[in-house]
Amino acid sequence: MNVGDRVRLLTGTEEGIVTRLLDSELVEVAIDNDFTIPVLRREVVVVAQEEGKNFDRAAVDYGPGQTPGRNANASKKDNSKRASAPAAPKPVQPSLQEALAAVASSGKGVAKPAGSSGPGAGTKQPAAAKGLFLALVHQSPELLGVTLINNTEADVLFTYGEETAARPYRALAADKLSPKTSTKPLSFLHMKDFEAWPAVVFQLLPTKLNGDAAYELLTKRQAFKASTFYGSQRPAPVIGKDAYLFQLDEKAAAAIAPEKLAEEAPTPAPAAPAKPAGVDIAALKAQLSGDAPAKPAAVVAAATPAPTGPVVAPPHEVDLHLEALRPDNKDEELSNTAILRLQLDAFEDTLSRALATNMHEIVFIHGMGNGVLRKEIHRQLSRNKDIKFFEDARKEKFGFGATLVRLK
Repeated sequence: MNVGDRVRLLTGTEEGIVTRLLDSELVEVAIDNDFTIPVLRREVVVVAQEEGKNFDRAAVDYGPGQTPGRNANASKKDNSKRASAPAAPKPVQPSLQEALAAVASSGKGVAKPAGSSGPGAGTKQPAAAKGLFLALVHQSPELLGVTLINNTEADVLFTYGEETAARPYRALAADKLSPKTSTKPLSFLHMKDFEAWPAVVFQLLPTKLNGDAAYELLTKRQAFKASTFYGSQRPAPVIGKDAYLFQLDEKAAAAIAPEKLAEEAPTPAPAAPAKPAGVDIAALKAQLSGDAPAKPAAVVAAATPAPTGPVVAPPHEVDLHLEALRPDNKDEELSNTAILRLQLDAFEDTLSRALATNMHEIVFIHGMGNGVLRKEIHRQLSRNKDIKFFEDARKEKFGFGATLVRLK
């Protein structure tokens, strides 16, 4: 059972669409447009398309933009009267290839039913933008479907996941998307739950069959804020509908030069005595921080394990002022951005060593200043699941220029 499947309740006659997999035993089903209920998996059954052939019922094929509740109850209508009265001929709809070709063109025209012509036969659409887009498309007035649009000339391998406060990352879908196409809804979001929406995480890898270039992996984490969300509604490429649109590849994936691939490929080397290595701070931080899923590290080939030196516990109070971090380089001119990066690197390294050595608490002295360093430190601490709590440390000594961190 997957998101988007049409199901029927075993204990009643209601039908609906699966909008979310809550856990291994529970799913969320949308009935009558915006009415959603949690249902045990064993209490619902997936409705197959073959049902219409055996029971003379119209089985609904759900797709992007369809209304779950209305379409779910469409099969319950009595078709007996329709058989007696001749139905009016319907215009032939364009094929999928024709529709995609028209939308992906210069935007001066759209796909039209066969036999239609004239300036009033169809509405003009804006020129399609190039790129990869996250589109939130209305399935009903209160229900949005999360859709990925590929408006490029290349295939795209993608993964889709969500981040919530209760669960740092949850993988929900992975597939290949062809050029000038879109996925079916990968998940569903309710407007009434806007403040509790998860952040969505896409990993995107463009690829071309028989192409002459390899591309770097793009990772995009998109959170939603009311100040920018409602202003993002505009016509979406490929699907030709209004949607809340977010471009995922503002910075296009860079091609990897063949010589770079050759340099990065592991080459056999003669055996040599293993040298003691220092602590890999980046790997340690990825294990201890809750941000690791949204920032995947490159996969490194397994190597012969080497002994590592002991992790040294940091002092109880750590001064992050520039003169304390670099006392010997007083004459060096550094930009504000470089100074902030240096201070944050020292903070992250110290916090990682404090967690690794099971310290109970530590104080970071960041000073008052304009508050940028303090705000960034508090932001990272609030997202780390290994932090019990943090607060301003000893105001009588530091004022608001230090933060006490209590570790789990």
